[in-house]
Amino acid sequence: MPLVEHSKHSQRLLVLALVLLLGGGFLATSLVSYQASLKSIRSSIVDTELPLTSDNVYSEIQKDLVRPILISSMMSRDTFVRDWVMQGEKDVGQMTRYLREIQEHYGAFTSFFVSERTLTYYQTKGVLKQVREGEPRDVWYFRLRDMKEPYEINVDVDMANQDRLTIFINYKVFDYDGRFLGATGVGLTVDAVIKLIDQYQRRYDRSVYFVDTEGRIVLTGAEGGPLGARVGTSLFDVPGLDDLKSKLSRPQIGTFEYHERGRDHFLNVRFIPELDWYLFVDKHEGGLLDGLRKTLYLNLAICVLVTLVVVQLLRRLMRRYQRRIAALATTDSLTGLPNRRGFELLAGQALQEARRDRRPLAALLLDLDHFKQLNDTYGHQAGDLVLQGFAQDLRDSLRQSDIICRWGGEEFIILLKDTGSATALQLAEKVRNDVAARRYPFKGVNLQVTTSVGLAEMHPEDALDSLIGRADRGLYRAKLSGRNCVCVEPSGNHDAL
Repeated sequence: MPLVEHSKHSQRLLVLALVLLLGGGFLATSLVSYQASLKSIRSSIVDTELPLTSDNVYSEIQKDLVRPILISSMMSRDTFVRDWVMQGEKDVGQMTRYLREIQEHYGAFTSFFVSERTLTYYQTKGVLKQVREGEPRDVWYFRLRDMKEPYEINVDVDMANQDRLTIFINYKVFDYDGRFLGATGVGLTVDAVIKLIDQYQRRYDRSVYFVDTEGRIVLTGAEGGPLGARVGTSLFDVPGLDDLKSKLSRPQIGTFEYHERGRDHFLNVRFIPELDWYLFVDKHEGGLLDGLRKTLYLNLAICVLVTLVVVQLLRRLMRRYQRRIAALATTDSLTGLPNRRGFELLAGQALQEARRDRRPLAALLLDLDHFKQLNDTYGHQAGDLVLQGFAQDLRDSLRQSDIICRWGGEEFIILLKDTGSATALQLAEKVRNDVAARRYPFKGVNLQVTTSVGLAEMHPEDALDSLIGRADRGLYRAKLSGRNCVCVEPSGNHDAL
């Protein structure tokens, strides 16, 4: 029993080692592959995708947002505007037609001119009003007039268009001697710019927003900036961007990484000098890694499945191998009969059944007479042939339920189940007579042997050793009696039959 337990323990250790080896190998391979793919994706995002997106967005801005700046700049240098003002602003219709032509030709939302001399605000429908210092809606003009910069971008309501929120590009106008004549420019509705940003975000699957030099969000899509932040909010007051603030204390160009709400973000920042704004292109890795994580989980599932299949196959092979080893350990290789070890296993069970069911059991111990002489005369091959033939004869003569075993050398033992001594004696005599009549051809010679048999019936107090011991004494008496006979060895009776 300890040997069996030791064998099972060794099997468990082997299976565990195999599981650890296969599982660890698969896991390590999957994780290394995952990390390599993750590194490749991140490198692609940081080094290629985000900069390329910034370039594309910047190109779109130059076309769609910077273009009004160029139009305003052109208007400020237009000789018609300067000559018309210097000639006294006599024909309002001329300026109105000019502004309408600019608006329609370049697709602007509105176009305007404000004269410094008369403080008149001209637009496509004519004179809008007179600008005045102290009027909140006119602050932009006087601010622009006092600025050193030639223009500004201003978000304000447009009185000429039902106070719709508009991005104005306000440009200074000077005469040929550099004297300030007023301000001109065009406007875009904020709604149009927001739609433009939304197009960028849908097209490139990135968050796109603009931040001024002070870190305030100045322009976002319809759903807001990072985490829904609105225009006017400081970028670094947005909850969840604390990690970004530590890396980017103020807007600066470059590529950055930060962690927000359990997600890794990749950020490309680019300065747009025409607007004096920073373009932020933000991408979190969640969506990109979903497919990669699914692949990892699939690989791990396959690894577990392969490991289980391999372990199951190994266990089957081990059981088959154990059965084969057990068969080799309990089977005589020459005759195919159970050997002594195999007999002990089978006989122990047979004795238990006989005691439990109170059924008779008889043991026959057989020995081939003068077998050594046969070996010496014809050789061991002849002896092996006889042993094989004799074993087959025993199998053919007895029932499948009977236990036949090669006890050792030329000795054989038989346990006859449900068989008393009288029936056992008849079977023993039949076996003896069949053997005596049997011939075993070998190299042109018909070999013949006889057998001596000792018989004993099991008693209630018998153990296997005592039963075999009595059969052995019967065999000994049979040999003393001249061989080729059967001797029964009951308790207290030593008569030869």
